[in-house]
Order: sequence, then structure tokens, then C-alpha cells
Amino acid sequence: MPPSEMGDFRIERQTKQGDSTVKANPGKTTLLALGKAFPHQLVMQEYLVEGYFRNTNCDDPELKEKLARLCRTTTVKTRYVVMSEEILKKYPELILEGLPTVQQRLDISNKAVTQMAIEASEACIKNWGRPSSDITHLIYVSSSEARLPGGDLYLAKGLGLSPDVHRVMLYFMGCSGGVAGLRVAKDIAENNPGSRILLATSETTIIGFKPPSADRPYDLVGAALFGDGAGAMLLGTDPISNVEKPLFQLHTAMQTFLPNTEKTIDGRLTEEGINFRLGRDLPNIIEDNVEGFCRKLMGPSGFSDKEYNKMFWAVHPGGPAILNRLEKRLELSPEKLSSSRRALRDYGNASSNTIVYVLEYMIEESLKMKKEGKVDYEWGLILAFGPGITFEGILAKNLLV
Repeated sequence: MPPSEMGDFRIERQTKQGDSTVKANPGKTTLLALGKAFPHQLVMQEYLVEGYFRNTNCDDPELKEKLARLCRTTTVKTRYVVMSEEILKKYPELILEGLPTVQQRLDISNKAVTQMAIEASEACIKNWGRPSSDITHLIYVSSSEARLPGGDLYLAKGLGLSPDVHRVMLYFMGCSGGVAGLRVAKDIAENNPGSRILLATSETTIIGFKPPSADRPYDLVGAALFGDGAGAMLLGTDPISNVEKPLFQLHTAMQTFLPNTEKTIDGRLTEEGINFRLGRDLPNIIEDNVEGFCRKLMGPSGFSDKEYNKMFWAVHPGGPAILNRLEKRLELSPEKLSSSRRALRDYGNASSNTIVYVLEYMIEESLKMKKEGKVDYEWGLILAFGPGITFEGILAKNLLV
């Protein structure tokens, strides 16, 4: 950014803080609406262990105690899952070791993620307030299905979108997929004036569900942490006054990967579904690299690393250890990650969807603070970390302050 533009940006940042209404900059991508959806099966964390071991016909006291300890440390209270007793009765092979079950899993998963994506998108479109026929582009994100044609086509069909809608699929990006979708949507919106992009994410743990096994202790982490659901966001530039209600402006987007960390988040699609493993050093690696990434992302804005607590933080809650390490490294005050912790508590780590739930809680908090006459922060970061290890980040402006 040229120095003159940098100065203009800094002035705007300082003077807008006291305005009653923050407006989006012309030509910049804005988030216009959110939506979410979940399967019908609600899991209370306190009952998870008994139900999981009962449904998988496992009676291993040591594994049961280990899962109980993990459940206590995740901070998760409730989650939604596609898996049910009815599914296990119909597909009993899912709890047997060594059987090829990828076809059965995909039969369940493909249908479930499409239905959830449709419901989340319909909720988002309703909140947007314009007809679905005005959607010009569709981005679909999932790490829970595999088929040709992909879920983007089935979602477009389910929503009744025009056959001319421009579709993009982002598959198997894991937890970073939602913010990656925002980055792609920003590129599309700012290169296609007047476009309106629907970004949908949908995930289910069916694809990786397995019975407890002493040979796969890392599977218990997934059982204690991950949840299912879908999210949707509507984006575009130059919001129409009195029709669209802009929520956030996406100012700068950035992606980077950390060399030689490919095995830290390791997932493989096999005959028995996805085998998934998280390295124990994942929180350490994120902690060691997050500040440098944030500095690069904040560079064009004129913010310094001493102003972390003068910003909002919408962070994908991969787990409590990641949030704790980030909070410690950046010396954030506890309330900065409250929306991320709430999303983790209420929905678990729902992979690419979770950033939608975090942003929804942030909007709720901003509106509450505005109503009470309290000062909220205009600028902040949207962050997620996924396989690679890949960092995705967006410098954003809260238009609700």
C-alpha cells in the first residue's frame, strides 16, 4: 500500500471508532448474512462416553477412562452429530474392525452434508433478504464427502439456483476451509462487481467414525472434540442501502503454509473411512508461528503488535489448547476469545463450519455492547488453522460498532 493510502487508512481507523455507524468502503467485500443448520442428534458431553462405548459394543475400562478425561478437557458441552443408533442398526459394519465401509459412509455422508448445506443456505438467504435468483456465485466447502459431480452441484440444485451460477468447490481443507472460502469469495466479489456469492460449509464425522481401539488412541480425541453441522455466508461488494445489512468488511486476506509440517494434521481416505491424526505438537507450532502471521496480515493497516487488545479476534476454535496458546502468546485479555470459546462449548470443533458460529456470536456481542452504549472494536482478525499446516487469515472491519 502506498504511503499516502496508508496514512488515509490510519486516519479512517482513528476517526471512525466514535461514529454511530461504520460504513463499508466502496469495492470492498462485505459479509451480508449468516446462516447455520445442524443434524437432529444432540449429544450432551456428559453422556457421550457411556453412549459411545455402548453403541460400539466396547467394554475397555482404560479406554473409557481416557475418553472421559479428554471430554473434561475439551470444554465442549454440547454437539450435534449425524450418527445415531438407527444408522448403526442399518450399518452394523461401521463398528467392526477391518471391514471396507467407505461406500456405506459416503452414502450417509453425501446425503447428510447436502441436506445440512441446503438448510443453512436457506437460513442465510432468508436473513439476507434478497431472492436466491440474485446469487451469482457458489462456493462449497467440505471435508466430509467425495463424489462426482460434487456437492456444489447438488447444493445448487437443492436451492433452485440458476444453472448459470458459477461454482467453486474446496474439498478436504479441514478446519481452515471456512476462512479459505472467505478468501476466495473476496477475490470473486472484488473482481466481479455486482456479484453476490453464497459460501456454504457442511461437515459430518460419519466419514471418520470408528469404534474405540487401543491401537488408535488418537481417535478418542476426535470422539471428544468434533461435531457436525453446516454454515452459510452471503458476500458481495457495495451493499444496497435499505435492502442489505452489511456485517463485516473483508479488508485483507492471506494464506500461508508452514514447511515440513505436513504430517502434523494427517488425514487419509481409506477403505475404512478417514484415518485422522493430530500431532501433539500442533498447539506449540501454532503458538510459535501465529504472531508472525498476524503481523504480516496487519501490516497494511498500520496496526502494531502492541494493539492486539484493541482489535476483535474471530478465531476458529480447533481446541482449547490452541486458544490458550494463542491467548498467551499475544497477551490477549480473556474476553477477546469469548466467541471462539462459546462456539467450541456449544458445537464442538465442527471443522470448516465453526467460523460461522464464531462470527454469529461476535455479532450478538457487538449488538449487545452497542445497545448498552459500550465501546466495541472496529478492526480485527478472522483466523483458522488447517492441514499443511496452513494459516488462513483476514483483516476485517466490524460494521456493527
